[in-house]
Formats: sequence, C-alpha cells, structure tokens
Amino acid sequence: MKKGIMLLTALLLVIGLTACGGKSKEDGAKSAKTISIMTPYLSSVTTNEMVESLKKQASDKGWKANVVDTKGDMGQLASRMEDVISSKTNAIVLVSTDPNQLKSQIQRAKEKNIPVLGCDSGYIEGMVMNATSDNKEMSKLITDHMFQTLGNEGKIVILTHRPHPGVLARTVQLDEMMKDKPGISTVTEQQVEVPGPIESARKQMESLLLSNKAKGSISAVWAGWDEAAIGAAQAIEAAGRKDIIVTGIDGNSQAVDMIKKDSPLVATVKQNFTGMTEIVVKQLDLVFQGKPAEGTEMYAPASLITKDNAK
Repeated sequence: MKKGIMLLTALLLVIGLTACGGKSKEDGAKSAKTISIMTPYLSSVTTNEMVESLKKQASDKGWKANVVDTKGDMGQLASRMEDVISSKTNAIVLVSTDPNQLKSQIQRAKEKNIPVLGCDSGYIEGMVMNATSDNKEMSKLITDHMFQTLGNEGKIVILTHRPHPGVLARTVQLDEMMKDKPGISTVTEQQVEVPGPIESARKQMESLLLSNKAKGSISAVWAGWDEAAIGAAQAIEAAGRKDIIVTGIDGNSQAVDMIKKDSPLVATVKQNFTGMTEIVVKQLDLVFQGKPAEGTEMYAPASLITKDNAK
C-alpha cells in the first residue's frame, strides 16, 4: 500500500511539472514582442549605431527586432511600413526619419494599436514619442564656436540635408543666428546626397574650391552633420587650403580623429546616440506594460568637441 501511494505521488508530480512547463512555454510565446526598426539611412554611421543599439537592447528584453532599410528611398519606406503594419508587428521605431512623410502610415498604425516611436527623428500627432538631441541647442553650440573662431567675419559654405528632421532643425537655427551677424555671409548652401554623404560632400567641396580659389573667398564650412563635414575637410586638405575651417555635428569617431590630427575639421558636437536608444527602449517597455510614455519629445545630452577635449 505504502509503495503504491509513493508511485501515485511521483506520477502526479510528473504530470504537474509537465503541465507547468507547457503553460510557461505558451505564455512565453504570447508575451514575445516583435518590433520593426525602420530607416532610409542605415548606411549612415550614426544611424547604424542606433539601430545596432536598439537591436541589442531589444534582444536583452526578449523582443524580436526586424530591421528595414530603404537606402534613402522615402517612398519605399512608406510602402514597407504598410507591410509591417499588415504583419501585425507589436511596435515600430523610426530611426533618423522625417515622420511628416509618413503621416498616413503613422495614423494607420495608431488605428491598429501599433505604437510608433522615433529615435533621432521628429514627433508628430499619432506617434508615442521621439528621442533625440536638442538640435537647436547643438546648432547654437557649434555655430557660436564657428562665429567666435572666425571673429564674426567671413564667408561660409553650408552643407545640409533638409529632408532629415534633425539636420533641418540645425540648419534653420543657423539661418536665425546669421541674421544677427552682418559680418558673416553665405557663399552657397548645398544639399549633400544620402546615401554616400562623405563622397558627395567631398566632390561638392572640390568644385567649390575650384570656383573660389582666392584666399578668403571661403572662410569656413558649416556642415549639418559629421559625414558631410568629413568629406568637405578631405577636399580642403587635399587642395592644401589652410585658410578654411570645417565644423560638424554628431561626434562620430572619424570626425573626432580628424579634429585631433589638426585637419580642417576643427569642431563637432557629440550626440549621445546610445542614450537616445535607451530612452526609446524604456518608453516602449512602459507602453508594452500598458503605461503611458513619460513624454513626447525627450532629449539625450550633447557636448561640444574641439581639439582641447577630443579623446
């Protein structure tokens, strides 16, 4: 009798453990989240850095991350966003993307209860939030530094890419600041092609140097982000022009190395791209828990980098 009771107890224990194991696996499958990370600019060093950081943090959370890159094609990005909405993804993160070009897709995602968050993008109605740097403040930092270096007098080339919301905000801030600097004039503003911004900026600068050979005809190049600044600095250095300085924004490693090596690139503003992704992941985690995000436009801190503090 005692032996029979022990066998029955053991059998019940095995059945109980099996049932618990089956329930755990089922619950795990139900709780698994899929996030779609979407960008037209994966070839950009900083965009790629953010995407990789998002992927790692998603993995740490047990989320599956799918990356969509459309290589500069915003129309294709809209189409692919329609696809991921139809696939019933659990969330969408737009990286380095102007959400104004995706208004209908963002609204459709909201109607399907799919949260859309931005990482170094912009924020519009229908999104949960966006994490970025304060682009106006970064522009003030780098522009003030350039003006001071030039003694508030000189002729500048502006290299920008206005379709990018962050670069647009920086360029608009430059425009505002130049209104109070009568000694600063613009030689030209040119849009740098993306993908391939370094090569594009280098070729554009080569042409500008050929048409502005006189000393003082160009005093500085204000670039809306580092890759454009790198290309311009390469062209200036190759031409042997010692009278032109270049500034950028982002603080990527190649730009910082060029600052340390006394190239024409003299300053940048370092963004905290990992900090942006951490903000996004924290807010998305809150959303998945059924809680509201802590804000709609959230900033990671940035800092001016010159030869004096470049590391």
